[in-house]
Amino acid sequence: MNSQKRANFDRLLTPRHIALFGGSDVEVAIREAQRQKFSGQIWPVNPKRNEMLGLKCFKSVKDLPASPDASFIAIPSKLALGVVRDLALVEAGGIVCYAAGFSETGVEGEKLEKELTKLAGDMPIIGPNCYGFINYLENVALWPFAHGGWCPGFGVAIITQSGMLSSDITMTQRSLPITHMISVGNQCSVTIEDLIEILCENPKIRAIGVHIEGIKDICKFHNAALKSYAQNTPIVALKTGSSKIGGDIAVTHTGSLSGEDELYDALFERTGVIRVQSPVHLLETLKFLCISGIPSKNTLVAFTCSGGGAAMIADQSEKLDIALPKFDDKGEGELSSLLPNIATVSNPLDYTTPIWGNPEKTHAVFLAALENSNAGVAILLQDYPAEGLQDSHKFYLSDAKAFIEATKKMKIPAAVCDTFPENMLRKTRELFISLGVSPLQGLEEAVNAISLAAKCNKRYSALQNCKPKNLISLPPKTSSQFLTEENSKKVLNKIGLRIPKGVTVSKQDIANNKIHLQYPVVLKLLSKNIIHKSESGAVKVNIKNYADLKRKIEDMYIYHKNTLLDEFVDSFLVEQMQENPIVEMLVGIKSNQQFGYSLVLGSGGIQAEILNDAVTLLLPTTKTDIKSAIKSLKMYALMQGFRGQKEVNLKKLSATIHDLTLFFETNKKIYSSLEINPLFVYQNYSCAVDALISSRLID
Repeated sequence: MNSQKRANFDRLLTPRHIALFGGSDVEVAIREAQRQKFSGQIWPVNPKRNEMLGLKCFKSVKDLPASPDASFIAIPSKLALGVVRDLALVEAGGIVCYAAGFSETGVEGEKLEKELTKLAGDMPIIGPNCYGFINYLENVALWPFAHGGWCPGFGVAIITQSGMLSSDITMTQRSLPITHMISVGNQCSVTIEDLIEILCENPKIRAIGVHIEGIKDICKFHNAALKSYAQNTPIVALKTGSSKIGGDIAVTHTGSLSGEDELYDALFERTGVIRVQSPVHLLETLKFLCISGIPSKNTLVAFTCSGGGAAMIADQSEKLDIALPKFDDKGEGELSSLLPNIATVSNPLDYTTPIWGNPEKTHAVFLAALENSNAGVAILLQDYPAEGLQDSHKFYLSDAKAFIEATKKMKIPAAVCDTFPENMLRKTRELFISLGVSPLQGLEEAVNAISLAAKCNKRYSALQNCKPKNLISLPPKTSSQFLTEENSKKVLNKIGLRIPKGVTVSKQDIANNKIHLQYPVVLKLLSKNIIHKSESGAVKVNIKNYADLKRKIEDMYIYHKNTLLDEFVDSFLVEQMQENPIVEMLVGIKSNQQFGYSLVLGSGGIQAEILNDAVTLLLPTTKTDIKSAIKSLKMYALMQGFRGQKEVNLKKLSATIHDLTLFFETNKKIYSSLEINPLFVYQNYSCAVDALISSRLID
């Protein structure tokens, strides 16, 4: 945003006056603004009415007492254009365009939306086709439906592309502190990226939640997310609508293994954004980050007054790779002396019913456990009695307060959670929030939130050591063509990557025995029309002598001449067979107009897609990130001297792959994609056994 648009956005978000254009929808919006206790002036605008809900109704923009800081437009799309034009003329602040009928409807709607944006100029528009926003901090609502939500003076800002989801979130019974709820709709003027960049500057916003269907500007989101990280404001994202996208090399293994969803994963990993898989996980993770903060370690000490509860916590922790550290010898002895004889000293710790509800005893247990363990997070599992059955409620609270006191003394992020999400009353949840402890609802949701928050810390630590560079902007999209394997390998060899010794020959060359290679050899047909040679009968391996080679080339010649017809070229690649590697790897580089270049690493050979063992990194990347990515693969176990094999020099392998990425960055106007499958990886070097590069065609 330029400075004027940013100033107008601030007016929109914290207005002194609101103008609302429309009829029945505006009536609802007025009620919601009043219910939110908006203290400014409210000006309904409707040429057919004199008053609305007891408020004076104005006929048009020119009749308003002043230039409105915020406007809410709920009239048909074509009429909305005239209102926006008039608002721009009086230098209004910003607009919520609730009206639909724009780009979401097709070509004509797209034209209307472009005109809407043009007319607005430096007036920011939230929408069109959105619900609007609620600013709980400053008691502002430009919102066309009844809403819930709650803010104790701090909280999370939530940005969604779904109006209904945003409304549903405000109605949840989870006591999530919310500072802002913003439904962005079509994002014609104000995008998710803009909002992250602005909201992360507010110290009262402790985390940002984002529901994403699609991002307008990936590079801008990338930089906004890094800014949010620098402000110590974590982002939690729920990405929906996952699908594969075409790209330049969707026909290759690389294209199959890294579609749109994997690129978003790579973007989030790169920028420290936490990705969740459900709306419930979104809210519980935000709640933990907002109230308890980011844990320094992925280690959990858990307490319960139930053996079954302890087992369930242990099961969930193992699934989510959370460490449950043991107590040291001193701690075990101290806990044994504090616990009843029926108790077993373990983590998770069932402190048993004989001391339940006795805060003097339970506090001593909690403190001893936390003092004598490597705790990064602490949780207490409690399911509270239902309304009307609360005689024992005070005993639960006694233990909870003792637990909170112990965690505060040890300065450990903490949560009280229940097994079933509904087993904690609102009054109890809000009490815990006031004490700085997260009331997490649902055991699985709680452990998941803690796991994700701890992983956030790990990525943040990596970002402190090396902030990612800007993503690579690619030249305008052009058509491309695949080089032959021979020419692809020549390119790789110039970079410094080893390739097998080989020759390019015709059928007649083989007949004349014009080949001087050591057997066994591999025979491949060179054709731009055949991408997967093994699936097309265009490769034969382990050819042990000249007679066998001659026979196989004649068979391949006849078969493919009949199938490729005029596109057949009498050109074959014969290469010496390579020794068995330690591992076969896939290395791919693909281009995408939104994300730029991405690097795909995974298990290679014919099992590439079957094993689905791959990871995607956005470029530019570093040797360190490449090394970490390789370590995350299942195949990495084979590189570590598995069953007596030699250990791969990971430093050299990472450097080799990094050199490939640098070459593509430097030559982005020439090459659009690369796939090496397989890359034979040995102890101190690697060899591109098969390679495919696509080059851009300049129109």
